[in-house]
Amino acid sequence: MERGPAVGAGLGARTQALLGCLVRVLLWVASALLYFGSEQTARLLGSPCLRRLYHAWLAAVVIFGPLLQFHVNPRTIFASHGNFFNIKFVNSAWGWTCTFLGGFVLLVVFLATRRVAVTARHLSRLVVGAAVWRGAGRAFLLIEDLTGSCFEPLPQGLLLHELPDRRSCLAAGHQWRGYTVSSHTFLLTFCCLLMAEEAAVFAKYLAHGLPAGAPLRLVFLLNVLLLGLWNFLLLCTVIYFHQYTHKVVGAAVGTFAWYLTYGSWYHQPWSPGSPGHGLFPRPHPSRKHN
Repeated sequence: MERGPAVGAGLGARTQALLGCLVRVLLWVASALLYFGSEQTARLLGSPCLRRLYHAWLAAVVIFGPLLQFHVNPRTIFASHGNFFNIKFVNSAWGWTCTFLGGFVLLVVFLATRRVAVTARHLSRLVVGAAVWRGAGRAFLLIEDLTGSCFEPLPQGLLLHELPDRRSCLAAGHQWRGYTVSSHTFLLTFCCLLMAEEAAVFAKYLAHGLPAGAPLRLVFLLNVLLLGLWNFLLLCTVIYFHQYTHKVVGAAVGTFAWYLTYGSWYHQPWSPGSPGHGLFPRPHPSRKHN
């Protein structure tokens, strides 16, 4: 009768030991997957050839993606303006991009240089991106104002009013209709190009043997997942929303904004600098001895 508690204690100790062993195995598997996934993804994103193919992919999505509207279910959740992803992610795409990408740039630059000034300079690219987004949004509204007219919806159709601008038209309870560049297509295209450019630095970062612990690798993979989400939501946007030319123009403006910044200005010495600029030591040319 006195052996019962001892047997129970032994079973409890063995159970705890097994659970501890299982937890260690799961942590090892998770760590291995994290390191393997980050290494392989960084290698893919760091390939110049694959980045050019990615640019072609984005162009194909915007140009040919609307054709898929004839082959998809128009009643799916992604066809609604009020769907969860549209409200929580697309409408706040720049905020999500700044949060995830800002953390990645901060960690990569500071761990590589240990210099606050260099880190701030690289983070200023996100400030420029925010200015581009704000400026483009105001430009799109200006285009809509300059090309629009005021209409009053009636059972028989639309009645044109001679009100001069959007504000007075909306104040009268009417509708203002003009050429509306798709701001969502612009923003998602710009974010996709920007994130792919910034994330490509991680391959060179790993190749130089710089500190790359689990937190940094996790932040990198979270940015990759967000990039994948932006690609999916861009495809949904071009399939279900906006007119064709509005989407193409929005994507073209987003691509042009990326080219002006990442493709041109950031390579100048008086700019925030291109991703990876000044982070890695340059190899010294070997000297030949006679």
